[in-house]
Parts: sequence; structure tokens; C-alpha cells
Amino acid sequence: MRFLSATILAFGILAISACSVQQIQKTVDGYLKDAKPTTEEVVSGLKEALEKGITNGAKKASAVDGYYKNPQIKIPFPPDVQKVETKLRQLGMDKQVDQFIETLNRGAEEAAKQAAPIFVSAIKQMTINDAWNILKGDKDAATQYLQKTTTSQLEDKFKPVIQKALDKVNATKYYGDLVNTYNKIPFVDKVNPDLNDYATTLAIDGLFKLVAQEEANIRSNPGARTTELLKKVFKEQDN
Repeated sequence: MRFLSATILAFGILAISACSVQQIQKTVDGYLKDAKPTTEEVVSGLKEALEKGITNGAKKASAVDGYYKNPQIKIPFPPDVQKVETKLRQLGMDKQVDQFIETLNRGAEEAAKQAAPIFVSAIKQMTINDAWNILKGDKDAATQYLQKTTTSQLEDKFKPVIQKALDKVNATKYYGDLVNTYNKIPFVDKVNPDLNDYATTLAIDGLFKLVAQEEANIRSNPGARTTELLKKVFKEQDN
């Protein structure tokens, strides 16, 4: 009888201990979940989010029709010579004008394939201070960081690709001849004859518009935070 009582008591103690361990574990887990992220977690979490999310902007831009059929970033006929476009269309040259515009955008789409590795490299080089500034900064702080650190590299990568696309249809020569003739007219505001420079600038501007959209999604959409680390890091941003 004493043995039976002792056994029951022992099992009772074990059960209480087990419950205590489980309760302690829950408490610890809850504390860890609610605790402020460490510096290492902030840097790691941001890099993870930006690599997965912001590079999607580059992928969208580099897809077929990524520029051409996206009214937000489609590259139009150069505004300096809009009157020329109007005149050409009046003369029944819609097809040629449309082909010219499509060429600008196809070049941008091809060039955008170069962007993702450049973004990833910049993200990996992000400092602790950069990470905190992005987390607590403006809604497009990461986009601003990438603009500051990658624009020069993007220009170097984009220009030759866009130039090749324009040369295929003699767009560069056509535009250059057109603008140079226009610039000889007395008292007119001179137009930049560098079509590649125009297309490259707008291609990069459009790319960063998509990047900003991806960043906004990461910041505002809890569903985009697919790991506990991301939830923890961006919870700090939400506070």
C-alpha cells in the first residue's frame, strides 16, 4: 500500500514537473517572440526580405512586356520631340512610330536582366547602420538605399544593352538625324540627341518604381513576411 502511494505521488510529481516545463517553455517562447530583435536579426531579416522581395521588381521589369505593357513604366516617344511623333502619325506612319516605341521598351526589358545581381550585391554589403536606417526610415528607404548604391552600376550595364536593341532598327541614327536637324533651327530649345541616354534614364527610373512597390508590399503586407524572423524584424518597424 505504501509502495502504491509512493508510486502515485511520484507520477504526480512528474506530471506537475512536465506541466511546469511546458509552461516554462511557452513563457520562454513567448518572450523570445515578443522581444525586440537584436542587431544581427535586423540585418539578417532585412537582407532576407530585400533579396526575396526587391529583386522581384527586376524580374517583373525584365519579363516580356515588363515595360512595354506596363503604363506605369512604359518608355514613351521622347517628350522633346512629341510634335514629331504627332506629325508622323498624321502622315500615316503609326506602324513605324509604334515600332520605335516598342524598341525602346524591349531594350529596357533586356537590360533589366542585369539588375538583380547588382541589387543582391548591394544588399549583401549593407551595414548595420544602413539596416536600422532602412527599418525605421521612410516607406521607400530601401529603394533610396539601392538608388544611391547601384544607379551608376545599372547605367553601365543598361546602356550597351539598350544601344544594341536600338541599333537593330536604326532607331539611334534616325533619332539623332531628326534631333540634329531640329537643333539647327534658330531660337529653339536644344534637344538632347542621345537616345540611349534618354532610354537608359527612363528604364532605370521605371525599374526603381517597381522596386518601391515591392518594398511597400514587404512593409505593409504581413503575408509577405514568410518567416518568424521577418515577422519579428518588421514588427519592430510597425511599432
